[in-house]
Amino acid sequence: MASAGDWERQIAAVYASDRRRVLASLIRLLGDFNLAEEALHDAFTAAVEQWPQRGLPESPWRWLVSAGRFRTIDRIRRQQRARAAEPELLLRLEAEMADHQHDEPDLLTDDSLRLIFTCCHPALPPDAQIALTLREVCGLTTERIAQAYLVGAPTMAQRIVRAKARIRDAALPYEVPDRAGLPGRLETVLRVIYLVYTEGYSAIGNAEGALLAEEAIRLGRLLVELLPDPEALGLLALMLLLESRRATRTTASGDLVLLPDQDRSAWDRARIGEGLALIDRAYATGEIGGYVLQAAIAAEHARAADAQATNWTRIAELYDLLRVADPSPVVELNRAVAIAMRDGPAAALPMLDRLVTDRQLANYHLALAARADLLRQLGRHPEAIDDYRQALALAQRPADQRFLKRRLDELGAAHGVSSSAAISSTSDS
Repeated sequence: MASAGDWERQIAAVYASDRRRVLASLIRLLGDFNLAEEALHDAFTAAVEQWPQRGLPESPWRWLVSAGRFRTIDRIRRQQRARAAEPELLLRLEAEMADHQHDEPDLLTDDSLRLIFTCCHPALPPDAQIALTLREVCGLTTERIAQAYLVGAPTMAQRIVRAKARIRDAALPYEVPDRAGLPGRLETVLRVIYLVYTEGYSAIGNAEGALLAEEAIRLGRLLVELLPDPEALGLLALMLLLESRRATRTTASGDLVLLPDQDRSAWDRARIGEGLALIDRAYATGEIGGYVLQAAIAAEHARAADAQATNWTRIAELYDLLRVADPSPVVELNRAVAIAMRDGPAAALPMLDRLVTDRQLANYHLALAARADLLRQLGRHPEAIDDYRQALALAQRPADQRFLKRRLDELGAAHGVSSSAAISSTSDS
């Protein structure tokens, strides 16, 4: 018989894996974000109360959606001063309970995909579309989204509240558009699915991050089945190729392992094969966009037997195309790194010098770390130490911080500077 601790861990695992899909379904059924969030809480409260006595349901997702709906109906019934709309909501919920209690989401009605299309409705401002998706689909806190947008948490909270109210007041439909309407909404939806993936990808060594990345891949598959557009194919290929490396990106103790040092024999060959086949499908259309080019770059790494065999000439050429198809400072940064690998650090250093003064990259620790690495290779160690210090001050993830500290350790030892002295001076940078 499972102990209380076993059940606690099991329910926590279901919460981590299923809560976003449960919330998406409840938002569709209840038509209100806040009501759905209350229902989600009620559903898991019911699970804590009932599963240890009754056992794990055959379909936890379906059980939780049903429980959330039942408890919402009970709450509405108990309210003494119900809103005018609530009797109508109650009747609709009770009718749907009988009709749809045993339904599983199918291809065209997957609620997570519906929610993304709702959050990305063109009636909402573009910044609100992405912020709302990160909050409701990814489950990020308002504070974390605010940091990404470089605004205060109260400002971001207001944007999200206004977006939810707009969806409610305008009765925006919780649905995937018909096939005629899909292409016009595709660009934004691809962007937010990739944001979901990158949030999971960046959380290396984190089980929650892996689940988030898998959810993005699942949504990418659904989108490709709905609309096999070359950019949808490219995005799914990119996510699969990047995810194939997850097991090798950190050591057992959680330390960062750079791409050249990863054990390629442990990369997921099935994901790589699927990703390469998707790239072939995309290329066959003759329409090559930003996601296809990024996937093609990832494919060059996947094809190389080891780091030395990487075709950096081809990668640099692909970045030349990408900077035209989808220009951004981060693309320029990655292109400079590719040129450094192809032509040597001296060839790329002037590019990095310009990039670290770019307003969008001035506080990006990876740009400073990349320039520090070129300076280190060129033997300009005092300058490299200064850049590593600044990068360390900006890094947020513990794995990145430990890696940068190791670099400072190495350079500090070479110059007779203690690790603590090198790191403590970071605050003065």
